[in-house]
Amino acid sequence: MNEEADSLRCSRRPLVSIVLAVLNEERYIEATIRSLLEQETADFDLEICVVDGKSTDRTFEIVRRLANHDHRVRLLLNEKRKTPAAFNIGLHSARGEYVCIFGAHAEYAPNYISVCLHELHRTGAVGCSGVLKTVAGAETSEALAIAWTLGHPFGSSSRSVRTQKGGFVDSIPFPVFRREPLLKVGGYDETLHRNQDNDLNQRLRSSGYQLYLTERTYARYAARTSIAKLVMYAYRSGYWNYISIRRNAASMAIHHFVPAFFVVTLAAFSLFAAIGATFRPTYWLVMVMPLPAVLLAYLSLALIAAIQIALHERSPAALLVPVVMCAFHASYGVGTIYAFLRRDFA
Repeated sequence: MNEEADSLRCSRRPLVSIVLAVLNEERYIEATIRSLLEQETADFDLEICVVDGKSTDRTFEIVRRLANHDHRVRLLLNEKRKTPAAFNIGLHSARGEYVCIFGAHAEYAPNYISVCLHELHRTGAVGCSGVLKTVAGAETSEALAIAWTLGHPFGSSSRSVRTQKGGFVDSIPFPVFRREPLLKVGGYDETLHRNQDNDLNQRLRSSGYQLYLTERTYARYAARTSIAKLVMYAYRSGYWNYISIRRNAASMAIHHFVPAFFVVTLAAFSLFAAIGATFRPTYWLVMVMPLPAVLLAYLSLALIAAIQIALHERSPAALLVPVVMCAFHASYGVGTIYAFLRRDFA
């Protein structure tokens, strides 16, 4: 343990506030909160601010029961029912000098907060998170294939928070932050229903702060359980990418728009192929071949990813990965394109 960590131990115990934005999370919320209550807290005290967006399932009852049994759990109400609003409610209600912006679909290693807190002091970063491990949300082949897709660089890109390596990075999942800098930059943009974390992280970086990802700890994130749910998630994420780049272009990267470029390319080559079908065979071949060439290249990469996963996981469920990747990328890209065509600035 370094000198700064020793100094932290010897000084007064800091309070760390966890902010959980929840809405209809009865399936995961109890396991999530229990994993947080079991954190190793030798160097700090802990409070958990659960911000509920008027859940219509048993989420509220479960959290209230846990709060009645452990004073560290606090239940707050999010009237706006939007994620960034919940984060801001938690940020302003937090009593700690450190604040954790966590998700309710995840479980955290017992040392997650303590490691991130020590890494903050060691690196001088404003925020730190552990590695994100994407796991299946159900014990089905479909759910497994979805988790493997999201956790693979070809599925989510090598720069995704799901796949990036440790060190100083542009964005971090499930971060432990120094609270005061978040307040200084204005907290979360409540007009962004997606990518509010990218936006905040960029504003922190532009203010001279650094973000750090440590490989010394991890969180396990439960992915969507069906392709239908994944498609809806991907579509909404892609849709908000266009709005996000209009609001804060610096917060978005090229990899966020690769699925949209892919869909546009397929649409363009499909049009060329249809037009080419009316020409002589020589011209027809030139205009038709780009479409199968692009599809073959994409499917080959998806198949390679599936083979890698199959060898690692030794499961026939990996055969579903190319299908899941196609659905994920296509719906993501269509969402971005549709927002562009609507000129939606939200």
